[in-house]
Amino acid sequence: MMNTDDTVTIYDVAREAGVSMATVSRVVNGNKNVKENTRKKVLEVIDRLDYRPNAVARGLASKKTTTVGVVIPNIANAYFATLAKGIDDIADMYKYNIVLANSDENDEKEINVVNTLFSKQVDGIIFMGYHLTDKIRAEFSRSRTPIVLAGTVDLEHQLPSVNIDYAAASSDAVKLLAKNNKKIAFVSGPLVDDINGKVRFSGYKEGLQANGLEFNEGLVFESKYKYEEGYVLAERVLNAGATAAYIAEDEIAAGLLNGISDRGIKVPEEFEIITSDDSQVTKYTRPNLTSINQPVYDIGAIAMRMLTKIMHKEELDNREVILNHGIKERKSTK
Repeated sequence: MMNTDDTVTIYDVAREAGVSMATVSRVVNGNKNVKENTRKKVLEVIDRLDYRPNAVARGLASKKTTTVGVVIPNIANAYFATLAKGIDDIADMYKYNIVLANSDENDEKEINVVNTLFSKQVDGIIFMGYHLTDKIRAEFSRSRTPIVLAGTVDLEHQLPSVNIDYAAASSDAVKLLAKNNKKIAFVSGPLVDDINGKVRFSGYKEGLQANGLEFNEGLVFESKYKYEEGYVLAERVLNAGATAAYIAEDEIAAGLLNGISDRGIKVPEEFEIITSDDSQVTKYTRPNLTSINQPVYDIGAIAMRMLTKIMHKEELDNREVILNHGIKERKSTK
C-alpha cells in the first residue's frame, strides 16, 4: 500500500521497485554500481510516484546548517561502520552533511562529543551507543536539537529509535543452539550496557526456559568489545562446561572461535557458536559464523529518514521502529 497522504519516501520507491533502499540511493546518487535493468526499474518508479529526494533540502529555512551529527561508539567496528553508511547515503540524498564523532565507548568522551556537536549547531543528531547514561539523557533533554537513536535501545522510550527486537533475536539463537546443547554460554559486552544486561540477557533466559534448560550464572560471561577479549575468554567458557555460546558481538565471537579452535576443540562438531551482528567479520572466520541477521544498513537509513522528518517538523508515524531479524545459518552451527 502506498501512503498517499504523505510525501513519497525512499521506502515507497524501494517497495514498489522491489529493491533495497541502498539500491534506490545508489540510483538517485548516480552510482554506477547498479545493474542497468534495475536502474531503469527504479527510475520508472521514481517517475511514476513523482519522488523528489531534494524536496526537504529545498524547503529548509536558510538559518539551518544542513549538517547532522552522528555519534558512533567505535568507528572501526564493522557493525557501526555499516550503520553509518546507511545514515550517510540518506543524508547525502537529502543534501545534509555529516559530522562524525567517535565516542570511543567512553561515557565522558560521549558527553564531550555531543556538546561539541551542539555547539556546531547541527540540525539533528543520530546517536549510536551501547547504553544511554543518565548524563547523556540530561544533555539530550536540555537541548532542542532533534535526536534519533540507531541500533541503540532506550528502555525509557523517550527518544525515537530504530532497532530489531534484540531480546527475541537472542531467544531465537538459544532455541537453535538448544537442539544439540544443554549448556549454552551467554557472552556479551559489559552487562551494564542496557542492550546486553537488560535486553539480550532477558532473551537468553527466556530462550533457555522455553527449551526446558536451567539458567546457570556460571555460563554468563562479560567482555570488552574486542577480538582479543573473546580469544582469552575461550578457556573460561570451556572450563565452565559449555558446549555452545550465544555471543552478543561479532569481534568477540571471532576471538572466542579462534581461542576454542586453538585449544583443539572443533567448531561446530564439539562447540557451536551463534553471534549477533552479521557484520563482515562473520565471513572472515573459518568456519563462517552463524549469526542473527539484521538489516544493519536499513537501521541507519531509516534513522536518518526519521531525523529528516523531525527536522522538517513532520509527524512520525512510528517513534520506535522495530525491523525484522532472522538467523543466517553458516558453518559454526551443526
